[in-house]
Amino acid sequence: MAEFAATVYQNEFLPDGGTDVNAIVTVTCAGAGTAGQSGSGAAGEVIIVDTSGSMGHETMEGAKDAAQAALAEIIDGTMFAVIAGTERATLVFPPVQAGPALVVMDASSRQQASAAIAGFRATGGTAIGSWLDLAGTVFASVPEVTQRHAILLTDGENGEQPAVLDAAIKRATGYFQCDCRGAGTDWKVQELRRIATALLGTVDILPSPAEMPEDFRAMMQTAMGRGVADAQLRVWAPQGAQVLFVRQVAPTVEDLTDRRVPVNALTGGYPTGAWGDESRDYHVAVRLPAKAVGQEQLAARVQVAIGDDVAAQGLVKATWSNDSELTAKIDKQVAHYTGQTELASMIQEGLAAKAAGDDATATTKLGRAVQLAAETGNEEATTRLRKVVDVDDEKEGTVRLKKTVDKADEMALDTASTKTTRIKK
Repeated sequence: MAEFAATVYQNEFLPDGGTDVNAIVTVTCAGAGTAGQSGSGAAGEVIIVDTSGSMGHETMEGAKDAAQAALAEIIDGTMFAVIAGTERATLVFPPVQAGPALVVMDASSRQQASAAIAGFRATGGTAIGSWLDLAGTVFASVPEVTQRHAILLTDGENGEQPAVLDAAIKRATGYFQCDCRGAGTDWKVQELRRIATALLGTVDILPSPAEMPEDFRAMMQTAMGRGVADAQLRVWAPQGAQVLFVRQVAPTVEDLTDRRVPVNALTGGYPTGAWGDESRDYHVAVRLPAKAVGQEQLAARVQVAIGDDVAAQGLVKATWSNDSELTAKIDKQVAHYTGQTELASMIQEGLAAKAAGDDATATTKLGRAVQLAAETGNEEATTRLRKVVDVDDEKEGTVRLKKTVDKADEMALDTASTKTTRIKK
């Protein structure tokens, strides 16, 4: 049985007239078990591989190896399917008979699926929306599957109208999770990020075919280790208060504010997806009506709910004080993750400006990113930034855009922009 715990980090003291309370809530899950084994329903996995004509021989062979690696990690008893994606989605395993369906993983189905993957051939266009729709249809074929996860690999830009892909993403949102990977450098980071963000997944670049199998193996191992099918973060705030935002800030930055669904008049629920044995951090900000010095108030109650059951709870408090030594302090965790969130924005905005030919804005934004990466101890971001800019002064954020940049390095910086580091103890 999985056990959740919630720990709150904050400075609860507000100055006279102060209204805004910020807290970092660390949620930890232990004893999650294996996907589909929690008693809340079976687990389903769909592997989606781009088999369009742009997939060159080496990339196609790498994609096959990656799909085989993922297949090998699916635990017996899990329901699964394999989709090949071109300008339409094709269910390559199981063979379509009565209609799209999931099948149980065992020695026989694993062997048959492996043979189907070996038969992938590169031809046709790219219509990612149709791939997502078929995955949804396949998942729906087995109602008892309540834990739904897909892996999607593409090497190119989507050929559908943006509205078509948007509609497909909307249909999949809240129904299944999806990790997205881009092969090579001819795909759009923003396109895959849009899918991964909506479907509570990850996005990354696989510049070379040799990197694909290990990445797919790790993704599937992670998925198989998520024994809690779904958890909801609930935030209660008192009458008259306003929840300014709710963000996941570790291991990645994901703004959940607009994903709120009402639980009751004072409580909102935010999706977090499936859980394994892991820890995630959330930044919650609440605006309260100011109270007199000396008064105390519960600013928020942050809970983790599995279905109707509350599995963990953390309390966010507010105390008004005229002691400036107490009220001026910014909690280290809050300060750290505020910087990490700004870092993600600066990288994405800087790269967008660079792509648009606005070198002045790009230099300013990426310079600020270098400064923030150093301040927050994000060494991975620092290393990736140095492949895109020459750093004159890390502390001041003074940089120059490199004259030539490997496109893969630029895309890797973009995809990794939302990855955060925890505060050094």
